Amino acid sequence: MSVHLIVNGRPHECEPGATVLSVLRQIQIEVPTLCHDDRLQPTGECRSCLVSLAQHARLVPACATPVEDGMVIETDTPELESHRRSLFEMLARHYPSAAVEQFPDKPFHRVLRAYGLTGEARALPDADRGDRSHPYIAVDMSRCIDCYRCVRICNDVQGQRVWHVRERGLETRIVPDGPSLRESSCVACGACVDTCPTGALEDAGASPLTMPSKWTRTTCPYCGVGCEMHVGTRGDRIVSVRPVLDAPVSKGHLCVKGRYAFSFVHAEDRITQPMIRERDRWRRASWSEARAVVAERLQVLIDRHGADSIGVLGSARATNEDNYVIQKFARTVIGTNNVDCCARVCHAPSAAALKRVLGTGLATNSFDDIERARTILVCGANATEDHPIVGARIRQAARRGAHLIVIDPRRIELTADATCHLALKPGTNVALLNAMAHVIVTEGLCATGFLEARVDGVEAFKQFIADWTPAHAAAICGVDVEAIRFAARVYAAHGPAMTVHGLGLTEHVQGTDGVAALINLALLTGNLGQAGAGVNPLRGQNNVQGAAHMGCEPGSLPGSTPLEEGRPLFERQWDRPLPGTRGLNLLEMMDAASIGRLKGLWAIGYDVFLTNPNANETAKALRSLDLVIVQDLFLNETAREFGTIFLPACSSFEKDGTFMNGERRIQRVRAALRPMGESEPDWQIVAEIARAMGAGGFGFSSSEQIWDEVRALCSGARGMTYARLDQAGLQWPCPAEDHPGTAILHTQPFGHGPHATLQRIDYRPTSEQPTPRYPFLLITGRSLYQFNAGTMTGRTLNTDLRPSDVLDISPDDAIDVRVRDGERVRVVSQYGSTVLPVRVTAAMGRGQLFATFQSKELLVNAATGSHRDSVTNTPEYKVTAVRVERVEADPPSDDQDGRHT
Repeated sequence: MSVHLIVNGRPHECEPGATVLSVLRQIQIEVPTLCHDDRLQPTGECRSCLVSLAQHARLVPACATPVEDGMVIETDTPELESHRRSLFEMLARHYPSAAVEQFPDKPFHRVLRAYGLTGEARALPDADRGDRSHPYIAVDMSRCIDCYRCVRICNDVQGQRVWHVRERGLETRIVPDGPSLRESSCVACGACVDTCPTGALEDAGASPLTMPSKWTRTTCPYCGVGCEMHVGTRGDRIVSVRPVLDAPVSKGHLCVKGRYAFSFVHAEDRITQPMIRERDRWRRASWSEARAVVAERLQVLIDRHGADSIGVLGSARATNEDNYVIQKFARTVIGTNNVDCCARVCHAPSAAALKRVLGTGLATNSFDDIERARTILVCGANATEDHPIVGARIRQAARRGAHLIVIDPRRIELTADATCHLALKPGTNVALLNAMAHVIVTEGLCATGFLEARVDGVEAFKQFIADWTPAHAAAICGVDVEAIRFAARVYAAHGPAMTVHGLGLTEHVQGTDGVAALINLALLTGNLGQAGAGVNPLRGQNNVQGAAHMGCEPGSLPGSTPLEEGRPLFERQWDRPLPGTRGLNLLEMMDAASIGRLKGLWAIGYDVFLTNPNANETAKALRSLDLVIVQDLFLNETAREFGTIFLPACSSFEKDGTFMNGERRIQRVRAALRPMGESEPDWQIVAEIARAMGAGGFGFSSSEQIWDEVRALCSGARGMTYARLDQAGLQWPCPAEDHPGTAILHTQPFGHGPHATLQRIDYRPTSEQPTPRYPFLLITGRSLYQFNAGTMTGRTLNTDLRPSDVLDISPDDAIDVRVRDGERVRVVSQYGSTVLPVRVTAAMGRGQLFATFQSKELLVNAATGSHRDSVTNTPEYKVTAVRVERVEADPPSDDQDGRHT
């Protein structure tokens, strides 16, 4: 039912629930706003958007006034204009005139110009109110008009609570929670900069000469959340990034990486011309020569050793279209199923468990279900650092009253807002989750109707789980018995309940089993197929979900179609038989290379040497290869140490295509820049080499043409035209052009049929256990400011915020080892060692250590081991038994400790 209004004497209609301001904007009537931001609840504090209502004696703020049927609104009366002019004159009186001249397009500066008040702004900047300590954000509070938008957006969107109001009236000051912004709790998301109407908070590099001349809407190249951004360019350079306010995932927010870490595109060591290695020296080559050499050398290996002597790695940083062409090349040109991507070392266990139990290896729900959930269980995911926008949404949901359960060995940031934190011993997820299932079953907390209608194996599971008492699990995982019971009761009793999980659940010898045990909890409580529920892996890289889904894994074709199931259709479409031999995954390729079975590797957008575990064994495997083709933006460590040919690829800012985020949303990627130098999109490089090898089926002229081939082969993409994706993306599956996309999977039935089966999973301990020789357990992972191996962020000012990997250690352990904050130590395992600076932090439990792996100089993966998930071969990055030595001590000899790096 429409609401009828009279605005400035003219009738209008609008939807119920709108505010007067939103209606005015809809009909293109402008009123000034200083304290309003669509991302925030309106307050009407600044009084600049006052309007007159016939029904009210007093003027009312348009931003905070809901419309009512029959309202008569005036926006431009003498009284209103007098009020506004007085307000703006007062604000201008103490405002620096130079700021108005320098940045005329700031919202407040536009208001001053509109009211002819630019001459009133005559104050000088106050140096004492400036702060240039932060690499990304410049502070000049002499330009602050006390609108409080920075305070509110930091509190209500990011949840960091950095900015605080001190004093009131003429003495009001807005200050950070540290002696400077650099030394505060600021995480550089840039939200305060985006909302500031004056430039009191501004990008550090902003100037009239760096104002963008063009804006391009695209998708972030970092984690798998899939935030959308407006990329501002001037000439051939990116000069600014802003969040897309109506983005369905990020909702007008970005993290420090998406907002600021874009300068890698223009890094001095960017490689933009093909190179060939001869006698241990790289020389530049033309594309025609490089293509000919690649084609010839691949053909030689095929002729001498067979197609399965070559492996191809797709890229989580590349588009869906890139990865589709990559796996098509491997299967139809080389003739091998030896194709994989970095999903193998992160969320392959999630896909395997979800596929096995529910029939579809994808997240069941959407990020919007965070706000619909009454309980959120976060297992093995440091979301505020590794998936910051989702992490902020989870934190805000908890602050609004949702129950938050955190399962993590570390006291991560989310634990501050958690209902309970289960700080388990690393590697014991299955034991803990089984105990929670035991409580749910034995205390009658199951969703009986859901079990009867949709779940098989219930009685067998109840018999199995009877032995997994909280006391039994507590002895294994180190979590208090009552804490286990409490968490299980909260999850089961306060639905809908959703789970989100990360690599702390998957990167174990029981990674797939751990995810299956988590799915058991959802099945027992009926938390599947409904809003606010589900089982949702938080994907680590921008297109790691899409790379695997497009067929960059040995057993699956595009659309995650099992190889044998899809063989007839794909052979018809590609007009070529598919290889019949079982393909090797990434870790199996390394094994095969070590024993001489794999002869060549084409690694696209993936630094194998720096990222894979047990760097000494990885080096041995790579050194054994006859041909290593590296396709990337930079001469990464794999190329530097082992490369034969280097092919320069574009960044995502320089090409078109699509990414698939963690909630199955396919979103557009659009070129904001021309390709740097002679770099080319990944799909184009691969297609040109396919043609050089005489193959048909690679005559693509655009990314859209490739996507249309995907749509023809994959029913889940059939309704996703580029025209439809341009609007806001669509969630897979979307089988027809009139289909809206699928926000929630398994509403009825599951992916493989009407019933899912509860999994009976026994706990199998890792062999990486503390010993007198190796008394600590090392966990490796990511950080907020650096991304994975640091290939991109390491070439930005993020290095000022996190310049190096560090070893996190508890205060008690630091005392035992006799090290202080900042001192360097040697971390030694049976596989190798690394030297790291120490950070003493109460976030770590006794006997546990944590390190990232961004620094090639430190090579943390020299110390990680070769244990793998039994189902997917995903490495056990989360548990390595180590000892810590003061760096002054002599390094151990090359005995059973392994070779030291």
